Amino acid sequence: MAKIVAVANQKGGVGKTTTAVNLSSCVAALGKKVLIVDLDPQGNTTTGYGIPKRSVELGTYEMLIGEASAREAVRHTEFRTDVIGSNTRLAGASLEMIDLPGRESRLRKALAEVQKDYDFIFVDCPPSLDLLTLNGLCACDSVLIPIQCEYYALEGLSELISTLKTIRKKYNPYLDIEGVVFTMFSGRLNLTMQVVDQVKKYFGAKVYKTTIPRTIRISEAPSYGQPINFYEPKGKGSEAYMDLAIEFVKNNRPHEPAKRRTKAASAPAEKKNALEEV
Repeated sequence: MAKIVAVANQKGGVGKTTTAVNLSSCVAALGKKVLIVDLDPQGNTTTGYGIPKRSVELGTYEMLIGEASAREAVRHTEFRTDVIGSNTRLAGASLEMIDLPGRESRLRKALAEVQKDYDFIFVDCPPSLDLLTLNGLCACDSVLIPIQCEYYALEGLSELISTLKTIRKKYNPYLDIEGVVFTMFSGRLNLTMQVVDQVKKYFGAKVYKTTIPRTIRISEAPSYGQPINFYEPKGKGSEAYMDLAIEFVKNNRPHEPAKRRTKAASAPAEKKNALEEV
C-alpha cells in the first residue's frame, strides 16, 4: 500500500515542483514503484516528465470530476515513474467540485484504486490554498515542505503550518509532516544560515540533512522534459536529489502503514511559537 506524500508550500518559487519531479524520479531510481500526481493547473510536473500538456486527454481534472478513474489517467514514462498529468482544464475543477459530494476527499477516493500498485505516491500541490490543495492534503499521509532560504519563505511557512493545523482538525487527523527540505541553498550567505537555524529550531529532526543547491542544470532540466537524474546524472543537482531520495526512503523503512495511520502528534508547546515571531 503506497504512502501518499503531498509536496506543498503556499509560497511560490520555492522549488516545490522541481523537488516533486526530481525526488519522485530519484526514489523510482532506487527501485521503488512511484506515481506522481500533478495537482497544479500549470502542469509543470507533467511537462517536467516530458509529457506535452495538450496530450493529456485523461488526467487529474477528469479523475477529480469523475470522468475517468485513476488507473485510466495513469501514464507510464521512460523515467520509471508513472504520472497522472494535468493542464489548464484543471483550473476549473475547483468550481466544478463545489457541488459534488465529498468535494475535499475526491482525490483520496480516486487514488485508493491504484494505491496498492505503488510504494509511494507524490502529489504536487498548487502554490495556493484552494480546493485542489485541500484535496491533496486530505489525500496524503504526510506533507513534504520545500523551502527557500529567505525571509519571505519563513512567512509562507508560518502560514502553511497554520493551514496544516486546520486540515488536521477538520478533515485529516492523520496528516503528518514528512519533512522540510532546503532548496536553492547557498551556505555562504548569512541570511541562509539564519533561516536554517530558525526552521531547525521549530522542526528539529524533521529537517532533511540533504540540501538542494542552486544550479543551472536543475533549472534547465524541465525545458528538456527530463528529471535531473536523467538530464545530468553525475551533476551536483542530481547527486543532491539522489541523496535526498536515499534519506527519504531510509526515513520510511520499514514501511508500516498500520503504524503510520495514527494521529499526528502536536509539536511541543515551546516549539509552537517558534515561527510566530516571523
